[in-house]
Amino acid sequence: MLFPRRWPFNVDTMTDISFTPQDVADFLSRDPNFFLDHPEIFASLRVPNPHGGQAISLSERQILTLRERTRELEWQLSELVRNARSNESIAQSLNQWTERLLGEAHAEHIPGAIALGLAETFALDSVALRVWGLSGLPETGYGEPVSDDIRTFADSLKVPFCGRNTEFDAAAWLPEKPASLALIALRLEPDATSVGLLVLGSNDPARFDPEKGVAFLTTIGRLAQSALARLRAPVMAVLPDVAG
Repeated sequence: MLFPRRWPFNVDTMTDISFTPQDVADFLSRDPNFFLDHPEIFASLRVPNPHGGQAISLSERQILTLRERTRELEWQLSELVRNARSNESIAQSLNQWTERLLGEAHAEHIPGAIALGLAETFALDSVALRVWGLSGLPETGYGEPVSDDIRTFADSLKVPFCGRNTEFDAAAWLPEKPASLALIALRLEPDATSVGLLVLGSNDPARFDPEKGVAFLTTIGRLAQSALARLRAPVMAVLPDVAG
């Protein structure tokens, strides 16, 4: 008998066969040697061709399935290789930009090294930067005063923003409206109030896709704000009064 007696049919008359496809699947799962014991059944089975056309043997279907899985694995591997190469390129560019910041001899030129360095090193379509509350910068260019609303927004921005929403007030600092942008608040200390806002714009709507994450943008922010620490207002030492 090929199937268990517990199935609801009369063995003598075979007039009440009422098993389901799931019953067959469960039986074959419990008895993996079934096709070894009945090779003629395995050889005669025909299943639908997933690509259309005439029915094919079970072994041919298995070969097609394995080929499809192989193609899927090859695609996943190529994606891993592509991402690895992209990450390597980003890391090299990040090192070049960092070297540029470290090599800047004049503290007042740090904002320019940040913004221009990012645009050139990472081939960005546009970059804007505003800095406040630091010494040594004129109230023009990177030190141009910003509104209280922008300062409040930067204070609230605990992680970088990236996406296709380009209606932020700070986006107006860019020469033209981007297809996607990133906003990075800059602080001299963790959880401190902001001292600047960095805006990166791209004509590619997928350049700053939120699904890509913000780890890279976070690193840029940390390096930029570390460089800006050179513009920190000097702390005046209080000398003891020795006259009295």
